[in-house]
Amino acid sequence: AWLMADLTAIPSVPCPCGTSRRAFVGGGDAPCSIHRVEVSRDAKPHYHTRLTEIYYFLEGTGHLELDGVLHPVRPGMAVLIRPGTRHRAVAGSGLMTILNIGVPPFDPRDEWMDP
Repeated sequence: AWLMADLTAIPSVPCPCGTSRRAFVGGGDAPCSIHRVEVSRDAKPHYHTRLTEIYYFLEGTGHLELDGVLHPVRPGMAVLIRPGTRHRAVAGSGLMTILNIGVPPFDPRDEWMDP
């Protein structure tokens, strides 16, 4: 079987990196979830204990912070982020948008921030 989602029709929710439109979460049998994230300038470092994420940069430039180290990113780049890696996207001047693919599907109970 297959699943289809219109990310433009899914309401945005706050997330540590800005706002996210999340598809294929909250039950079902999808092997992954996909989020369209609009990155804010005040993104918060966070990590997951079970979730592997792939960030694919759609538009805008800036940095991806991985375990405290900033890495420049631009459209067309993809980064695989393993569980336990502290991370956040940091928008440069202007809008940064990413697709975030989570395996297994995103679970809000597995989103952690250091005190």
